[in-house]
Amino acid sequence: MIQRFLDPTVLAGISGLDLVAKTVVDGFVAGLHRSPDFGFSQEFAEYRAYNAGDDLRHVDWNVYARTERLYLKRFRGETNSMLTVLLDASNSMQFGSHRVNKMDYARYLAASLLYLAIHGQRDAAGLITFDDEIRDFIRPSTRQGQLHRLLAALNQAEPRARTDFARPMRYFQEFLKRRGMVLIISDFWESPESIIRSIEPLRYHGNEVVLFHVLDPEDVRPSLKGPTILVDLETQAEMQVTPDYGKQEYRQKVDAHLADLQERTQAAGMAYCRLMTDRPLDNALREYLSLRGGRK
Repeated sequence: MIQRFLDPTVLAGISGLDLVAKTVVDGFVAGLHRSPDFGFSQEFAEYRAYNAGDDLRHVDWNVYARTERLYLKRFRGETNSMLTVLLDASNSMQFGSHRVNKMDYARYLAASLLYLAIHGQRDAAGLITFDDEIRDFIRPSTRQGQLHRLLAALNQAEPRARTDFARPMRYFQEFLKRRGMVLIISDFWESPESIIRSIEPLRYHGNEVVLFHVLDPEDVRPSLKGPTILVDLETQAEMQVTPDYGKQEYRQKVDAHLADLQERTQAAGMAYCRLMTDRPLDNALREYLSLRGGRK
């Protein structure tokens, strides 16, 4: 039953990213063994001084009455980390061979991760959408209404232009000085060497980085019925191929690309999670919670 609610083909029939995120996360959490490793423990951990923008619901008013100072009461699993989702909204993300294309799947994934961060982990969460420019930037925050701002930005994200990973990485380092967790969602069709070169500085500055690699089944194993013209959605370059090419040379090149990207990612101290758009989202949520738990 849980798998059904995580299935992207089912989610495609649900109206609104907020309902999608709630359906995915609530169904996923219901299937977990409640454990401090996943950050759901309610054991008291510490107090932290109030900072501008913090959610007033977490203020300990009894302490304020005695000291006239604002402090937040925190619990284990509520370490108020900073989470930023970087979402690739380039043209290649509009490809899809079934009901859910890569962009929609990426939206479901981002919405679920942000919902889980804000409602499950009480983290400050933010979003950067990009192609070869920064299209939207919402600074991480825990203030009221943040999730609605994030979901609205996801709804407005539409595939266009080409991918440039260097642009959001420079932007991130310039405006977000505090260390945190960075989740990058893309189909990662650029050179693995250039991708990792652009992203690596985030690790140098102490951030936890996860690459969520979103692919359509036809990206990896195309089913060509006859001579076909393949079109690069970002450059519009065309290439005529045969079914034999799709079964042999193309698959070899894709397999080499995927293996190279995963190897370079892990060698750089970053996590890698490959997601096919016809599969449930639970692997992605487990990857996030596993790393999130490791930060405590």
